Amino acid sequence: MSIRPFHIAFPVDDLEAARHFYGTVLACPEGRSSEQWIDFNLYGHQIVAHHKPKPLVDAQAQHSNPVDGHDVPVPHFGVVLEKQHWKELAERVKAAQVKFIIEPYTRFEGQVGEQSTMFFLDPAGNALEFKAFEDLGQLFAK
Repeated sequence: MSIRPFHIAFPVDDLEAARHFYGTVLACPEGRSSEQWIDFNLYGHQIVAHHKPKPLVDAQAQHSNPVDGHDVPVPHFGVVLEKQHWKELAERVKAAQVKFIIEPYTRFEGQVGEQSTMFFLDPAGNALEFKAFEDLGQLFAK
C-alpha cells in the first residue's frame, strides 16, 4: 500500500512565530501562504497553520492521558520518521531550546510496538509527537 500525504489545519495565534518554528526549527519547506494561513511540507505531508486569535479564556486547556508512565497531551499530531531523521530532529529541537513535554526516549522497550518518541509544543501551544520504529511493522502491532 502506498501511503498518501495527510492534510491537517491547526490554529496558531502568531503566524510569524509559526513560520519561524515550522520553517526554521522543524525545517519544513513553506508552500503557499496568505495573511491568514501558511502551508508547510512536514516530511511530505501538508500542514496548514491558520491564524486564530488567542481566546480570553482557555477553553482548550491541555488534557493528557497516561501512556507508558508519561502524560501524553491530547490532541497532538506528528509524523513517524526513519530513526536517523528522528534523531536529527531531536537534536534540532534541543539546539533551538524548545522545551519538551516528553523528552526523547524509547517507549514500550522490549515490547510489541517499541518506538522512539518525543513531544513538544509549537509557539501556539499545539502538541506535536514525532516517533520512529526500528521495525516499521510494529506500527499497528497488537
